Amino acid sequence: MIILKKIQQGNYHDPFESLGMHEDNGKDNPGFIIRALMPTAETVEVEKLGPMTRVEGSDIFEIKFSAEQKQLLPAHYTLCWQEKTAYATQPATRHCTVSPYSFLPQTSQFDLDLFASGRHFNVYRILGAHIKTLDNIEGCLFTVWVPNVRRVSVVGDFNHWHGLRHPMRSLGHSGVWELFIPGVSINEAYKFEIYTNKGHVLIKTDPYAQAMGVRPETTSKITSPQAYNWLDTNWLNERQQWQWLHQPVAIYEVHAGSWRRDENGEFLSYTELADQLIPYVKNMGYTHIEFLPLSEHPLDQSWGYQVTGYYAPTSRHGTPDELRYFIDTCHQQNIGVILDWVPAHFPRDAFALAKFNGEAVYEYGEPEKGEHQDWGTLIFNYGRNEVRNFLLANAVYWIEEFHIDGLRVDAVASMLYLDYSREHGQWMPNIYGGREHLEAIDFLKELNEIVHQQFPGVVTLAEESTDWPMVSRPTDAGGLGFSMKWNMGWMHDTLTYMQTDPVYRRFHQNQLTFSQLYAYSENFILPLSHDEVVHMKRSMLDKMPGDVWQKFANLRLLYAYQYAHPGKKLLFMGGEFGQWNEWNEAQALDWMVAGMDKHAGLSNLIKDLNHFYCQQTAFYALEFAAEGFQWISCDDEDNSVLSFIRRFEDNFIICVFNFTPVVRKQYSIGVPQAGHYIEALNTDAQWYGGSNTGNAGGLDARAEPDHGFDYSLSLTLPPLTALFFVKEAE
Repeated sequence: MIILKKIQQGNYHDPFESLGMHEDNGKDNPGFIIRALMPTAETVEVEKLGPMTRVEGSDIFEIKFSAEQKQLLPAHYTLCWQEKTAYATQPATRHCTVSPYSFLPQTSQFDLDLFASGRHFNVYRILGAHIKTLDNIEGCLFTVWVPNVRRVSVVGDFNHWHGLRHPMRSLGHSGVWELFIPGVSINEAYKFEIYTNKGHVLIKTDPYAQAMGVRPETTSKITSPQAYNWLDTNWLNERQQWQWLHQPVAIYEVHAGSWRRDENGEFLSYTELADQLIPYVKNMGYTHIEFLPLSEHPLDQSWGYQVTGYYAPTSRHGTPDELRYFIDTCHQQNIGVILDWVPAHFPRDAFALAKFNGEAVYEYGEPEKGEHQDWGTLIFNYGRNEVRNFLLANAVYWIEEFHIDGLRVDAVASMLYLDYSREHGQWMPNIYGGREHLEAIDFLKELNEIVHQQFPGVVTLAEESTDWPMVSRPTDAGGLGFSMKWNMGWMHDTLTYMQTDPVYRRFHQNQLTFSQLYAYSENFILPLSHDEVVHMKRSMLDKMPGDVWQKFANLRLLYAYQYAHPGKKLLFMGGEFGQWNEWNEAQALDWMVAGMDKHAGLSNLIKDLNHFYCQQTAFYALEFAAEGFQWISCDDEDNSVLSFIRRFEDNFIICVFNFTPVVRKQYSIGVPQAGHYIEALNTDAQWYGGSNTGNAGGLDARAEPDHGFDYSLSLTLPPLTALFFVKEAE
């Protein structure tokens, strides 16, 4: 009776010990007994046996029967009940379902041990809510990791959100709880009710939920087993052989909620994005789309980095299968998809991961280590096996279940340093007394090893803003193992230079040339990202100095310089057509200006730059090697002119940049060979919104040495313009 009392109070870890069918060893009438905890029921019966009797003073019902009667029962018996008036949706409604407490444990010891070791990379197939058929009975198996609590229950629409209706079975020291509930089907909402060791009741969403309710709901949703019919087999096969080091990568960075909106100002669905975004990206010549986080998050007015549903694609845009359709369609159009992924922190929302059992579980317990003061968020406990497993399996989940082609890992610097954004005395040194976050470093290395070993051709991209060495070098060589790293130094120096009035640029040319001192120390991506067009930093176009004509000319020059400089390319949406306003996540881009005059010209340039970049091996084959770059002249500060060669084997491209609004005639640069040089791209072309000054489509090299070369070109340099020359084949 003590156990029954604790079960009634919701204060017992193993309801199966008394609920369900058990032998009754009473002296007078030995046999069997079935018990059920039915707090919403007025009367209960066992089908084929008869009515159950309420245990006095409780919501527990029981029925005793003989061994002979047991032979008449199926292995899984059915309970039928009449709801109490307070819970009845209709008068005299009778409900029947197979008892959840007639099933054996479903989670294997192997799975539990693998999870406890932090190495169960498909644990999302075990934990969470999964529609299953057990012994020919359909239902949903709920499994959740909640260590050190007294009780965990499944609550949902199917049980009036009553925490005593479906208490779960504890699977021992693993901290995992499970319960198979017959009759529960897809799209039903649920959460977990947790009774903590301190006697508090928490209602939490499922960390492994693969779908969540549409905001402002925070419920987890049961999804159907993955049955999407993928049509991207060719893409996946080719991806395994993809030599990304020596292939073009031009990324269009997108916030799905504000790229475009429908006629009512509502979010586009994943299928609408497939119909509109994919053709646009294809036409513009990009190789990849990189989405800001698509994992579920609570606020529309956000960028998606406050993730509360790591395994749930945001429901703002539709179902998980509709996201699969989008990615599948991208692949069929030879466009890769990269997902912004956030293992650096998570929000404090009470319904999600924060203090999951009433104490620190997913986060570090010490505020000096477990909180990001700048962002008001919590830091994952990378040293706890189950937490590390949660994140590693999540990376695998997105790649395996959604065919994602890359993960851009947000805020890596905040993970690497224990003193990140902290003053003296606000952080805890590592075991060696240093500032390096050893557990986070090990986690990042393991992440990259798993992704690259299990999914050849999938890339990992680090947003890392410090000089941490070997971020994009293999772990067995001492690196972190990322495929590529955002070149934040190049971005900062280049934008600072381009925002300087051309009159003063002669004093700052080192901001352009300095990048060559470290350009090949990492596999760099050159980002002009969302971070640069918010928080009063102004849009890309509005950053540029001068009048309207000069702003457009400067921006065209910047983009051409980005594409000529070694490193893969990334541009945030809106920058390609020169949006005037800062990006606002709460509204669509200013598409009304996209087809107008110089805005259209800017789009034409980005389109041509993408196609030129993807067609010219000299631009992409050696982006991470010094052999692919050679200065012609880097020291003409007085004229603010730069010139260099990009090369691969016998192919080379001459790149010349005039960073002043002055036309320079008969400007001589050295070139390596005689012959006719075609002016392959001129950002001052009328097609791009320029003045159409140039070199009449090309010119012949002179047998006059210059800049250490045997030949030279005498050029007309248009104002604020980039020129690309390709030697005509003989």
